Formats: sequence, structure tokens, C-alpha cells
Amino acid sequence: MMSGLTYKMSGVNISQANWFVRSIQKDIAGTLSSSVIRYPGAFGSLFAFDRKKYKNPVLVSSTDGVGTKLLVAKTMGCHDTLGVDLVAMNVNDILCVGARPLFFLDYIACGRLNTKVLQALVRGMARGCRLAGCALVGGETAEMPGVYGPQDYDLAGFAVGVVDKDRIINGSRIQAGDQVIGLPSNGLHANGFSLVRKALSLREQKGLAQELLKPTRIYVREVLAMIERFPIKGIAHLTGGAFYEKLTKILPVGKCFVIDQGWPVPKIFHIIQKKGKIKNSEMFRTFNMGIGLALVVGVKETPALRSFLERRSIAHHIIGNVMNDSRHRIIFNHFSL
Repeated sequence: MMSGLTYKMSGVNISQANWFVRSIQKDIAGTLSSSVIRYPGAFGSLFAFDRKKYKNPVLVSSTDGVGTKLLVAKTMGCHDTLGVDLVAMNVNDILCVGARPLFFLDYIACGRLNTKVLQALVRGMARGCRLAGCALVGGETAEMPGVYGPQDYDLAGFAVGVVDKDRIINGSRIQAGDQVIGLPSNGLHANGFSLVRKALSLREQKGLAQELLKPTRIYVREVLAMIERFPIKGIAHLTGGAFYEKLTKILPVGKCFVIDQGWPVPKIFHIIQKKGKIKNSEMFRTFNMGIGLALVVGVKETPALRSFLERRSIAHHIIGNVMNDSRHRIIFNHFSL
């Protein structure tokens, strides 16, 4: 008698998926705090943050992925840094309104479960959550043969944080004369890789793999420390759109950033520009160019903030200022890449 079809025969291995979930519990446990409520068999993740720390708490959320950087990682067989990237892309975004990350969830879709790859991804996420001070409270791994090839996968992340309503940072107080302080990136982070893969041959990508796959820097701890002590007026995470879109989105109407080349642009960006014959404007619209996060602060507060950063050995650069201008949103001065 012919046996009937099984889910495993169709390409979905539930037993292996369950084993994978059990195998990552140690990594996840290292991110949990007393705010995480664990119930056996719960279908949702529970988190009880300390409301006493906030007068009027507002929850802040974000969702993002890592783009085509995962194709470079797949080619190089290096996956753990993508987990850090995934956390960073989300927690850095909610940080821009002054929020402290509380918890993080992930979604991994794949054609076939490769437990070594998936474990590397989760290890990276756990590392990112520890750096951000948030809990990895849950996730979903979906085996989807037919939608993805056997070796293919995609990632999405979800972060939730909290900020007091009267301490939300939204750029509305930015005025002419304010200074722009840039915090260095850790290379390309997780943006612009479609252009990178056009500019660089596969051989060149492999030769530069260590640089290309550096994990996105997580700015949470140092920026939260700044927010507690200084009146930060605006924060921008320089991801896709970079200086032209992501930086200028925090500006009030009638204001313009004047950006000066006050920082060393890492060599990798020069290589990409040369190999792809890319214009300066396209580089600054696509890549962070060595500045991963930008903060706007009043000119009177700038010396004290810089002293604070220097005492803690936090690298930073004055990269520009704000001026009144109704025609432009950003102007670049003295750039020569």
C-alpha cells in the first residue's frame, strides 16, 4: 500500500525546526532581563517594562532588514554579522527619537533549514541585543520551499522601545547656528550593497569581504548617555538615502544643513567610487561615507558635549552646521573624494 504525502516530503521539516529552536535558547537567554515574562506554551512574547521610570511613556517601534548585504554574506559563507546588522538597523532607528530599546523579534524565511547558518544568524542577533541592552524575546523561522531556493533566506527584524513623551527628539527645535556632530560608522553598515555589487566584481568582493561584512555599529549606549545629559535637538541614522534623505528629514521647514568634510572618509568608499565611476552626489546619497549617526546640538552646548565624548573616548567629528535657507535642504562645502 502506497504511503501518503507528508509535510517533510513537501520540503518542510518540523522536527528539524523544533530542534533549531531548542538549540538557540542559550543565545537568547543571554539577552533576557527581569522584564521578560516567560510562560511555557505562550503564543506571544510578554514584556513588562518599569513604568515608574517614565512620567508619560510612549512606545516606539521599527521594522527593517539588511538588504542585499545578505547576498554578499551568502557568497562569503559568513552570516553571523548579519544578525548584528539586523538588530542595529532597528534599534538605531528608534534611538533617533530618544527611545531606549526594550525588546527585539526576528523573522527568518528560507527555502530549506540550514541549522548552522540559522544558528550563526541568531548568535549575531543575540550579540546585537546585548550591545543594545534589549531582549531577544521571540521570532519566527519559516521554511518556504518554492518561494526560496534551497540555499536562500531573507531576514526582517522588529524592535520596540520607550521614551517619555516630553523627551521625544523630533528635530522641531533645530535652528540656525546649531552644530552637527557625526559618530563614525563601522564601514558600509547595511546599505548600498546593490550598488556595491554592481561596482565590484565577485573577485573584488571576496578580496574585500572582511571590510564589506563589518557589522553595523550600534549607538544605543553612548547616545542614551548623551541624551540624559544634553539637550540633543535631532538625531539621524544615515542609512539608505544617507545625507540627502535621512539627514535632512529631521530638519524643520526653512532650515538647511551645511556639511563640511571634517572627517576622514574610509578607504572602502574610495575603492567603490573608483571602481564604479560613481559621482560624489551619488556616493553621499547611497552610503554613510563613514558617518553612521548624526546629532544636532546647540552651539553653546557643543563644547561640553564634545568634552563628554572625549572623556569617554567616543570618536566624533563636527561635520557641519545649520543655516536658514528656504531653497536648499543640504549644501556640501569643500569636498574632494
